[in-house]
Amino acid sequence: MSEPVGVDPDIDDASLSPATSATPRPVHLRWRYLGLVAVGGTIGTAAREAISTAFPAQQGVSWAVFWINVSGALLLGLLLEHLARRGADAGHRRTVRLLLGTGVLGGFTTYSTLATSTAVLFRDGRGLDGTGYALLTVLSGAVATGVGIAVAGRIRSNGARA
Repeated sequence: MSEPVGVDPDIDDASLSPATSATPRPVHLRWRYLGLVAVGGTIGTAAREAISTAFPAQQGVSWAVFWINVSGALLLGLLLEHLARRGADAGHRRTVRLLLGTGVLGGFTTYSTLATSTAVLFRDGRGLDGTGYALLTVLSGAVATGVGIAVAGRIRSNGARA
């Protein structure tokens, strides 16, 4: 479910007061929401680092980072579609989106490491490997996102299958 055209989803309607004509602060400027993203990002980054350390790159290619990015894309598609089907991006749904989506999964996935790994492969004369790794990661991430959206679309908000 999307917001009506012209409505900023990051403006919390609950913060509007009929007694004031002041524009509410956008979500990205509120300490509570910034804290949620920071805590989630810390958790996601720690999880990524633990996995990357346990499964180091082999011959310049980090398959751990590949699977981190693909699984993160799948989970993000699943989460956001599930939340969108449950209602407007407000209250508890917004909190979950910012903590888990933007925070945890944003910290967990690492397309900057993909870019760096690809650049290193090119620098080392392995341009074909770099191109293949980058394309495989991005295309697999897109497919995984679609799968996550499709799975969430088949699950009713009460947990029963559609």
